Amino acid sequence: METTRDLFRVWGIPIRVHPSWLVIFALVSWSLAAGYFPATHPGWSAPTYWLAGTITSLLLFASVVVHELGHAWVARRAGLPISGITLFLFGGVARMVREPSAPGVELRIAVAGPITSLALALGFAMVWVVAQPLEVVAAAALWLARINMGVALFNLVPGFPLDGGRVLRAVVWWWTGRFRDASRVAAQSGQVVALGFIGLGILLVLRGQLLNGVWTAFVGWFLQSAAASTFAETDLRERLQQTTVSRAMTGEYRRVPPAETLERLVQDEVLGAGRRCFLVMEGARLVGLVTLHDVRAVPRERWADVTVAQAMTPAVKLTTAAPGEPLLAALERMDTAEVAQLPVVEGDAVRGLIAREHVLRYVGARAELGV
Repeated sequence: METTRDLFRVWGIPIRVHPSWLVIFALVSWSLAAGYFPATHPGWSAPTYWLAGTITSLLLFASVVVHELGHAWVARRAGLPISGITLFLFGGVARMVREPSAPGVELRIAVAGPITSLALALGFAMVWVVAQPLEVVAAAALWLARINMGVALFNLVPGFPLDGGRVLRAVVWWWTGRFRDASRVAAQSGQVVALGFIGLGILLVLRGQLLNGVWTAFVGWFLQSAAASTFAETDLRERLQQTTVSRAMTGEYRRVPPAETLERLVQDEVLGAGRRCFLVMEGARLVGLVTLHDVRAVPRERWADVTVAQAMTPAVKLTTAAPGEPLLAALERMDTAEVAQLPVVEGDAVRGLIAREHVLRYVGARAELGV
């Protein structure tokens, strides 16, 4: 998500926010300050309503982060890296670098979120009990207890992309032994749930509840789209698992000597030929890799004096791929290493280069040919 902004990190996991989150944050703050709190607790001052609404809204999204961290904690214990947690219009999502390896792992990761939300609901309920003399604190705690309970129950609905959909996939996966079939069942269940929300939204609009109806239908539309895209992603990942790196890599890569200056590299290769990534070679031996990112890390006035060897990532620190390994494994390694390309090495010999753009081009060609 190129439009996201990093906020902070927890356990090394970046917590990001999508611009759409600002919309729902503003709506929740406004609805609490102008609707819920005045209706349930009349007599507060206007600044108190807005302060309570804003802080409660922030705590709601902190609860969403904690919910996703519940998933992340279990996933990391199972050896699954988490590339980040993103807050957006409809809540949050923890992105796993790869899918779980077994239905039991899938089940544990899926139920971790609702269990975390239930624990939060219990915690806020306890705050509500002990904070009765502090009316503003008690009111916010009660609302947060209810909403976290609602989040836990809603996420148990059995359909992608909700946690209940992953629970369903784990059960079907365990029953059939086929991950792709289980993903299809969970996606179809998610689409049925989504159509139910859309139908309910239309019914509410016809009964005169315009705002609630439009919002409910919008949630249904989002669930339907997410269910379809989740299955498409799962299907693509399985197909990439069946394709080797050699099918998508390029054997045409640019070699540069380690003694070449960055100034010469930029003028001759980057600006002159439009290249962005170079293998640094001494004869047939790979000694490193240099990219535009490495060049930009060096001040412009030093390009004439700094050599490629000084700016490159040395071979001993490079993540590589093998020609015969699954393409999906190479992509996952790119995600883990946070790089856009990998040298393809067989033994001591360099066979080529695999980059995200090569994978996209390969997938696009297959789709265009209807393969």
